[in-house]
Amino acid sequence: MSRIIRIGDSRVLESREVSDGRAIRRRREAPDGTRFTTYERIEKPHLAVIKSTGDRELFDRDKLAIAISRSVGKFFSSELEEEQVINRVEELVYDIGENEITSKQIGDIVLDCLADVSEVAYVRFASVYRKFKTLDEFESILAERRKNQEKKSGDRK
Repeated sequence: MSRIIRIGDSRVLESREVSDGRAIRRRREAPDGTRFTTYERIEKPHLAVIKSTGDRELFDRDKLAIAISRSVGKFFSSELEEEQVINRVEELVYDIGENEITSKQIGDIVLDCLADVSEVAYVRFASVYRKFKTLDEFESILAERRKNQEKKSGDRK
């Protein structure tokens, strides 16, 4: 049986930062003694995503998380690593400082973030995002990754 408990009527027992300081987890107690947890996030300004069809929809962090998880979730070492990538992508999307962003820009940001985390996750997401149909497309992205890695290795010397 569910009950409605007003947050203002509850007492905070414990607070701590979660998600790299992007949210606060509060353990609360209702007047009747039941305990529950709330998560508070900073509300971001509305951001429109322009789809490839020209349609517009509001940026949705949950939709982003589902897309990343479906395409590469099992290649993360932990849920925390996946959450960190999602946080980083969201941060970079809002750092652009515009009211609108294209879905292509978001996809490119995801690829940049995945490139630093997992090569396999990068290739898997690229194959879904760019809708690969042939082995040549996979070989092309692999060659591009190798070239970028060699360039980075050369920059460190």
